[in-house]
Amino acid sequence: LIHRHQGPGLRREGAKETMVQRVAIIGAGLSGLASIKCCLDEGLEPTCFERSDDIGGLWKFTERAEEGRASIYRSVFTNSCKEMMCFPDFPFPDDFPNYMHNSKLQEYIRMYAKHFALLRYIKFKTTVSSIKKRPDFSVTGQWDVITKQDGKEESAVFDAIMVCSGHHVYPNFPVDCFPGLNKFKGSYFHSREYKEPEKFKGKRVLVIGLGNSGSDIAVELSHTASQVYLSSRSGSWVMSRVWDNGYPWDMLTVTRFETFLRDSLPTSVSDWLYVRRMNRWFKHENYGLMPLNRTSRKEPVFNDDLPSRITCGTVVVKPNVKEFTETSAIFQDGTVQENVDFVIFATGYSYSYPFMEDNAIIKCRDNEVTLYKGILPPRLEKPTMAVIGLVQSLGAIIPTSDLQARWAIKVFKGLYKLPPVNDMMEDIDEKMGKKLKWYGQSNTLQTDYISYMDELASAIGVKPSFPLLFLTDPRLALEVYFGPCSPYQFRLTGPGKWDGARNAILTQWDRTLKATRTRVVYDSQKHFPFLNLLKILALPLLLLAVFLMIN
Repeated sequence: LIHRHQGPGLRREGAKETMVQRVAIIGAGLSGLASIKCCLDEGLEPTCFERSDDIGGLWKFTERAEEGRASIYRSVFTNSCKEMMCFPDFPFPDDFPNYMHNSKLQEYIRMYAKHFALLRYIKFKTTVSSIKKRPDFSVTGQWDVITKQDGKEESAVFDAIMVCSGHHVYPNFPVDCFPGLNKFKGSYFHSREYKEPEKFKGKRVLVIGLGNSGSDIAVELSHTASQVYLSSRSGSWVMSRVWDNGYPWDMLTVTRFETFLRDSLPTSVSDWLYVRRMNRWFKHENYGLMPLNRTSRKEPVFNDDLPSRITCGTVVVKPNVKEFTETSAIFQDGTVQENVDFVIFATGYSYSYPFMEDNAIIKCRDNEVTLYKGILPPRLEKPTMAVIGLVQSLGAIIPTSDLQARWAIKVFKGLYKLPPVNDMMEDIDEKMGKKLKWYGQSNTLQTDYISYMDELASAIGVKPSFPLLFLTDPRLALEVYFGPCSPYQFRLTGPGKWDGARNAILTQWDRTLKATRTRVVYDSQKHFPFLNLLKILALPLLLLAVFLMIN
């Protein structure tokens, strides 16, 4: 029998594990690979089913979009830098660029899979057609999984399921929201079909949707099309990957101290600082990009060239489309753009799990994805299914998926006790309320990166102890708290500890600079951190002091 204690959390040492052994993993993308390795680390037997002939998922470029698979355009680059998006026990090579082309990331993914010998656990060209509970699920927690390969159907029994199929597969294509589109004589399609700009040379193109894909495509087409129009319903903050003094944006902004400051300051001051920061590169209002809810922490658009293309006139920002005619688009402000040749809908994606016999397992309330900690369907009789990689934040997907997989496997093995179902639903509701407050209305599982990672890390005993760290290793403690919250932090201690984590943290700036200092010049300032840290601290602390004096 499992030893029980009050409240959720890690079971005490000596607790017996449940008999989960065979784990089915759906998808061999970043989340799938992390899940395979985490299963192996815990002595489980993973079998990964991948419908294509290669690993990489979203990041595996193909010449045309394929049904049931994520699709990217040829020019896609990462928005998180290498030190913030690596697997936490496998840093990128020193000479890899800080932000990389999809082909370079795919190279790293292959290195990771080879280093940890993961390929032998993957069944390629195998489609999962059905997952359903076994008749005795309430006792065993087991699943029947039916797969197809080369026309042959196979059935197998698994003790647990890890769904790693991603959320960039099924396009959200709201054609019914645009009256007259059926009369439009030009071409229109979803952005997942877009691959490269050559066929748009000399054409007038309207891109609908101001997200990362819409902005990337608009900027790329602005070099070949005769004119590009970028339509946005609600606007967005736009950030550059290159931040203060040329350092990667996320290494300067995704820090524990920043999170502490945001949570400690009054909301009005925090919001004022946020808007000021987002406008530091250029005034968004002057470019028609200002979001309707300017204080929303919704993920910004990362694009180093969009303001330049707007100011050069090759991209024109427009409001939402009211309706289409045979050859033109009429916008909400009454303006009309004639002779539009192409319309590209960069309108995002929908969650779908066609292999689930009972879709209500994951979408258990109002047909919306409802997951405890963004991972676990809360109403299962036995907690033997996890959805990995759905949560979105300013943090990168790789470290997030890695920690999610570690947490899920502790649950599978009975080493982490879940709270009652009602408590899990209340936790989901509380998180939903915070999401609405900070990120606005959306169907994504949006959250704060550091808070979320610390929540999972605390639950499984891998969050660094800062009082202990400051006492025993002050140099490391300063870097962990004031420096970037890099993935290595979650392999410093506890189960799954990586011996190289400390050194990786202390040398992360060296690897960052090596990627750009390809022509060495004399620099009187030795290193980033301390002088810049004082600059970062000065303004917020001054504002806090003023606020406290006023009140």
